[in-house]
Amino acid sequence: METTFNINHTSRTVISNILESHTLEQLNTIPEGFSNNLIWNIGHIVVVQQMLVYNLSGLPMMVSEEMVNKYKRGTKPEHSVTQEEVNEIKSFLFATLEQVKKDFANDIFKTYNEFTTMTGFNIKNAKAAMEFNNYHEGIHTGIMMQIRKFI
Repeated sequence: METTFNINHTSRTVISNILESHTLEQLNTIPEGFSNNLIWNIGHIVVVQQMLVYNLSGLPMMVSEEMVNKYKRGTKPEHSVTQEEVNEIKSFLFATLEQVKKDFANDIFKTYNEFTTMTGFNIKNAKAAMEFNNYHEGIHTGIMMQIRKFI
């Protein structure tokens, strides 16, 4: 799992740099031809990791149900995100990674509700969920790099 966590840390560092280098207005801008913005992608990444690893393991998530409802698959930005919301999402970028590392070390992931992703990948356990999560974050990091060109 060390490599999986190192990849995720690198991903979160890239995402954090995107977050830090854009204004609140830029984070909220949805460029023409896109259905979401930078901050939605970042919130989505945080929420999906929690859903894939914790929710499907039958364990409590660190994020609120309200946050899940704003950023889960199938949602889109419905309003401009405030600075307070940005700060909350930012706080979860590394806190969720550190917590999942501790939880794997403590072997808390005992059960898992198998899940087939939109790409057809069947996730059978929390370890595979973290591995798939890196792929998912890579997709959204690429989308964010495209969005940056238009804001």
